[in-house]
Amino acid sequence: MSLALDLKRELLRHLVATVAFRGGIAITDAPDTFAEFRASETTRSAGELLAHIGDLIEGSLYLMKGEFVHLQSPPQLWAEDVKRFFTAIKEFDLYLASDAPLAQPIERILQAPIADALTHVGQIVMLRRLAGKPISSEGYFTAEIVVGEVIEKHFSSFI
Repeated sequence: MSLALDLKRELLRHLVATVAFRGGIAITDAPDTFAEFRASETTRSAGELLAHIGDLIEGSLYLMKGEFVHLQSPPQLWAEDVKRFFTAIKEFDLYLASDAPLAQPIERILQAPIADALTHVGQIVMLRRLAGKPISSEGYFTAEIVVGEVIEKHFSSFI
């Protein structure tokens, strides 16, 4: 494996860890009824967004293994989709940490499913504020986001 590919792979792992960290903050301690909350009748609910993020992360793993699948999972109970989110992140990171070949260019995974997941995490944060249950302030620049350790360090109780 080339040094350039190794660096890109580690950058992707860091961005996936960032999705785990920011997503974890967005979904932790949400009220039980939050899954059904939506900004308007024509927008996705928080539960639909979280299910979609799970699809994006699981789909990324399929893509990197050379399979193209279209996932469109309906929302489950909030706690189940929270667990799915963290499990999918962990499985994807484990694959990226291995020597397994990557069937897709890293740039495409960054520009599509991972960027989309970050966008939807931001939407969940916005919905939390609209629902009257905003997340607490977080210093993302100074946050200790360590590749391969984010879930165990901050969110292990969810998986």
